[in-house]
Amino acid sequence: MHRRLKAAAGSIGIIVATTALLSAQWPQYPAGPPVPATGPTPRTADGKPDLSGVWRNVRNPVAPARGAAPAPPLVSLDQVPEATFGNVGSGFKDGLPLQPWAAELVKKRMADNSKDNPDANCLPMGFMQFHDHPQLRKIIQTPKVVVIMYEANYGLRQIFTDGRPLPKDPDPWWYGYSVGRWEGDTLVVQTTGFADDTIWLDVRGDPLTSAAKVTERFRRPNYGSLEIEVTVDDTKAYTRPWTVLVKQRPVETELNEFICEEKDASHYVGVKK
Repeated sequence: MHRRLKAAAGSIGIIVATTALLSAQWPQYPAGPPVPATGPTPRTADGKPDLSGVWRNVRNPVAPARGAAPAPPLVSLDQVPEATFGNVGSGFKDGLPLQPWAAELVKKRMADNSKDNPDANCLPMGFMQFHDHPQLRKIIQTPKVVVIMYEANYGLRQIFTDGRPLPKDPDPWWYGYSVGRWEGDTLVVQTTGFADDTIWLDVRGDPLTSAAKVTERFRRPNYGSLEIEVTVDDTKAYTRPWTVLVKQRPVETELNEFICEEKDASHYVGVKK
């Protein structure tokens, strides 16, 4: 059934509450013989790990994909804090290493109850919000490009793996320009060319500026695990580069159409009108 969702996307509670409902709309479709979550990493015809599939964050309860075996522990990356949707720097003892102006900006955004967050206003979200969003994402991998489709706000990224370099002076894009290369079983993605200095990385408002270079390392150590190690090098907003980890699991479902039409963020709890 074709459905159109009119979402008050600014309410994080609404997003989380509706995720389970949305993911249940597609009927189950057999994807092949059951594969335990602890099974071997699937591979493409050229021998690369196959990142394709629909993925959900580990923190949300999900059934193991294609089998009854419980999901295995993810490979441990020592000293790499795990990112969260609401606060990317929650795993750091002293928070993210913000420049003074950026720290003041975060305080202001939090004082405003994050009412200007792009997720509250039907606008494209920042890298970490998409990676850590409770809604699903789908990866389609080909030899020359990897496409990530995010259910949240209908986000779309293209990661070119055909050997092209990053553009030197590109027009600014919301998600920047991404190129990837394989280092063994790890897909290393570098992204630059972000739109402006107002990008939100999380709900509380940690920023990303046009000076940023983001490096993502995608690993699929077994059938039921995906790890994305993200390093942000943005000297304009931060005093040093920092790295966080995102963990995801495959799910046997499909993305749902998510059309965000809410333009008024006044429904945020505590917002003064």
